[in-house]
Amino acid sequence: MVNNMLKLLWGKIKEALVSVLPITIIVILLYFTPLVSLTNYELIVFIVSAVLLILGIGLFNLGADLAMQPMGEQVGVSLMKTGKIKIIALVCFIMGILITIAEPDLSVLASQVSEVINSLVLMLFVGVGVGLFLVLAILKIIFKKDLSMMLMFFYLLMFALASLVILNGNGSFLALAFDSGGVTTGPITVPFIMALGVGVAATIGGRNANENSFGLIALCSIGPILAILLLGISLNGKINYEAPNYLVDPNFWGNLGQTLGNVSKEVSIALGLIIVFFLIIQFIYIKLPKTKLIQIAIGIVYTFIGLVIFLTAVNIGFLPIGYKMGLEIASHNPTYMIVFGFVLGFVVVLAEPAVHVLNKQVEEITNGGVTKRSMLLALALGVGISIGLSMIRIVFDFSILFYIIPGYFISLGLAFFVPKMYTAIAFDSGGVASGPLTSSFILPFAIGACISLYGVPNKVLDDAFGIVAMVAMTPLITIQLLGFKAVMAKRVREKSRMKRIISADDEQIINFL
Repeated sequence: MVNNMLKLLWGKIKEALVSVLPITIIVILLYFTPLVSLTNYELIVFIVSAVLLILGIGLFNLGADLAMQPMGEQVGVSLMKTGKIKIIALVCFIMGILITIAEPDLSVLASQVSEVINSLVLMLFVGVGVGLFLVLAILKIIFKKDLSMMLMFFYLLMFALASLVILNGNGSFLALAFDSGGVTTGPITVPFIMALGVGVAATIGGRNANENSFGLIALCSIGPILAILLLGISLNGKINYEAPNYLVDPNFWGNLGQTLGNVSKEVSIALGLIIVFFLIIQFIYIKLPKTKLIQIAIGIVYTFIGLVIFLTAVNIGFLPIGYKMGLEIASHNPTYMIVFGFVLGFVVVLAEPAVHVLNKQVEEITNGGVTKRSMLLALALGVGISIGLSMIRIVFDFSILFYIIPGYFISLGLAFFVPKMYTAIAFDSGGVASGPLTSSFILPFAIGACISLYGVPNKVLDDAFGIVAMVAMTPLITIQLLGFKAVMAKRVREKSRMKRIISADDEQIINFL
């Protein structure tokens, strides 16, 4: 048992090593160039953080396999067996709020805008948004409603609310609202919510069970955007932004101990709420055997340790180095930051834990029809393009709506031409791609670039924020293009087959048929 667990952990750590190595190499190479003046101490702190990040991702991914996915699936199956819609809706609403509060990505974003809006208020609004849309997502599966139509309705509603926020004089609030939708689908929520959908869809069954299991992440990403837009409409007056302190702490060991303590406390409270609620459902409805509960308990321990190490590494090394890189690269030449933004986005998505969870589930559910490799390549290209476009927006200082509106219209338009499975996977992928490193490395990079170009933090909320939303949007297009390619390839094969049948003689036709 112990040897098997160690073997699984070693496999996860090797995967994490391959994921984190590219961005580590990029930072080390920049150390030897005049583009970024990293000190020896800063480089050492970053390398130590990278090693911790690898360990954290490995432990977390193993914990997700052992705990978060089985928990979500068992909750979904047990709720459906009750046959009571009200109970299903209530449990999903509460669970949506709890997993949102537990999401480390949201905590990172909230801490970076705490001068603009109270962190607790932001998290509660986002939590309610996720809870409500998780209920809608489950009801979609139960009543077998079309995901594309739901997405079109809510995105149109989203743009309508966005226009009201602009009319209210809080246009700078838009980027934060769109970012809030991206950060809520991270390493804790993705395994649980996706497994919940799989459990519900499998219990209902039917010809399109696999297709129906996707789309939960897509809908749960919309809820927070609508909630924060409503908050923006209710606020009056100009919002001023103040940049946090992104300097590398000179006292490494003291900072490491303090960060470990703070992160451990936050993760303990967050995971504790989920565990308590799961145990209540377990006692009333699920009633898993003792052996299964022990496996879940072990997985929770791995998840806890992995998340603590992961977030600590991000806070002490990746966040400050990301900020300094953006600050100094932009000061040399804005073109460099656009090119570097693409490269950075391409490799950073490889290190997102939730991406690997999603890719694995997609490959299993589609029986290899959508491979992990093709998914990862499409996501990496999408995220790279999104960061490059975001850097262009910072340079030329224009509203995020110039990207968001046409981007989502293209995404929704593609939904008419690709299989529904690909549309659901694409919109789930958008939420998953914007994980912890996006808010803890790429966002500080954008903030540093913005301050470097304009010299004041007032432009940050308008131009730097929104980068998470861009990361969440572009995979919607790239993944659906993957589906469009599959459809065209199938049509070519069918045409070729029909030509061979038409040109064959009678005896050959019999063989074809």
